[in-house]
Amino acid sequence: MSHPQSYEILLVPEFTESEEGESEPGTPIRSAVVAATGDTGASGYPRYTGDGMEADIDPATHTVEALLVDGAEVDYGLTVRIAQKSDD
Repeated sequence: MSHPQSYEILLVPEFTESEEGESEPGTPIRSAVVAATGDTGASGYPRYTGDGMEADIDPATHTVEALLVDGAEVDYGLTVRIAQKSDD
């Protein structure tokens, strides 16, 4: 199985409620483009790094399984979202 070579990771505050009562993500407070390192992280998923972020991402579900930002764990109340880069 071929894995995406890069993703864009967005850190957003907790979801907010729209006027229609639906949950929406907040405005991103930080983003980074991370590239595959060829290594597997402690979670067992491929490791991606870049722009101060280090993430283990499940390529089948595009779920971030582990994340460090500037070497530290993410604070509670932040949500991680990813998008596959279109130039892959």
